[in-house]
Amino acid sequence: MSDSQRPALRESPIPGLFVIELDLRGDHRGWFKENWQREKMLPIGLPDFGPVQNNVSFNDEVGTTRGIHAEPWDKLVSVVHGKVFGAWVDLREGPSFGSVFTVEIDPSVAVFVPRGVGNSYQTLEPDTVYSYLVNDHWSPDAGAKYTFLNLGDETAAIAWPIPLEQAVLSEKDRTHPRLAEVAPMAPRKTLVLGANGQLGRALREVWPEAEFADRAELDITSPDFPGARAWRDYGVIVNAAAYTKVDLAETDAGRREAWAANVSALATLARVATTAGITLVQVSTDYVFDGTADGHPEDEAPSPLGVYGQTKAAGDAIVETVPRHYIVRTSWVIGDGNNFVRTMASLAERGVAPSVVDDQVGRLSFTGDIARGIRHLVEGGAPFGVYNLTGSGEPTSWAAIAKRVFELTGHDANAVTGVSTAEYFAGKQASPRPLNSVLPLDKIEATGFAPRDHFAALEAYLTANPLATS
Repeated sequence: MSDSQRPALRESPIPGLFVIELDLRGDHRGWFKENWQREKMLPIGLPDFGPVQNNVSFNDEVGTTRGIHAEPWDKLVSVVHGKVFGAWVDLREGPSFGSVFTVEIDPSVAVFVPRGVGNSYQTLEPDTVYSYLVNDHWSPDAGAKYTFLNLGDETAAIAWPIPLEQAVLSEKDRTHPRLAEVAPMAPRKTLVLGANGQLGRALREVWPEAEFADRAELDITSPDFPGARAWRDYGVIVNAAAYTKVDLAETDAGRREAWAANVSALATLARVATTAGITLVQVSTDYVFDGTADGHPEDEAPSPLGVYGQTKAAGDAIVETVPRHYIVRTSWVIGDGNNFVRTMASLAERGVAPSVVDDQVGRLSFTGDIARGIRHLVEGGAPFGVYNLTGSGEPTSWAAIAKRVFELTGHDANAVTGVSTAEYFAGKQASPRPLNSVLPLDKIEATGFAPRDHFAALEAYLTANPLATS
């Protein structure tokens, strides 16, 4: 390659496995190459896999053959000296299981091998030095998570340049199972924190195969949290846990609890996610804004009015330091539990005529829609960043929503009296509220997700939840 060339990426038939043509620079003294150069390799499409360990294998003889080993981490393999015939077999769960790819590797070529793809090679020259960067630390129990395939498997039918009966193999590699006997490597797990909250319960419905934990099982405020799991086994963490007592956050005790749960714990969670290469999904709120704008797009700078909003804004800033993150900003959340809609339905049933604020404007967000939107972002491969996610349709006031609940449950909407926020909270200890909570939805809609109209969703919610009227 000439001095002007940069690394080039080639895709393979195995999803996520890439061949990289390196810029090998040499003269009469020898050669030099950048085996891993993050600033050059990310723009050409290589994942930011975060290597933490470098391993080197020296091979005396031509025909030395190693593998096929699928390990629970990503790796970048290359040759320092000599040449190998590289072979890879996809041993992950899914439609590409059993797919095979082969290519010769010399010092000018590297291959990125994703987690769960079986890796093997055969040396074509003596004194070959084979190197690989991995993004997790080897440990004595790591082998229990490997998946193996026999080098001579008839289904994979790898065309080894040197027949295996003439090659140099370890006894273990000779006895690995055939493809029909291989247990595919499962994908990295998804973990939902805050499993018993309104959003957590909705995520159980939308993402049943995920792992769920409440605070009693996994407390992110605990100093033991970083060692609570083998975090490289997880690909996604959805943080549906938070301190949400908006008014109590203005008290001395509430302020401390809010900062501990919404900020300090987020710092720990962010460190774990960054170190283990986990995609972190954080649920945010309209309370990070002061509500003075007509609407709050994703790139608006935070301007929280109260302690709760301040802690959520601080938590968002921490999560934005995680390389793989989604911040899902929502408002006026309604789900399975105590909420505004249930309260209004109960008041209507009991004949109570409430006063409801009519100068706060926004849209309802139903937890089922938030949960579906989160899964859509993660599994659809949407660009990382901040996304507004609420119901769609015409923004309205809390008072108008209360009137609609009365109507839908067969009661007189005129029983609801509209009052200003100042009037409603006069003489009460309360956090200031943003008067405009409208969150534009253009960005998430551009990913292919269409939030439901929030009034239509309200009607469906009341129909599906008859207890809301009792």
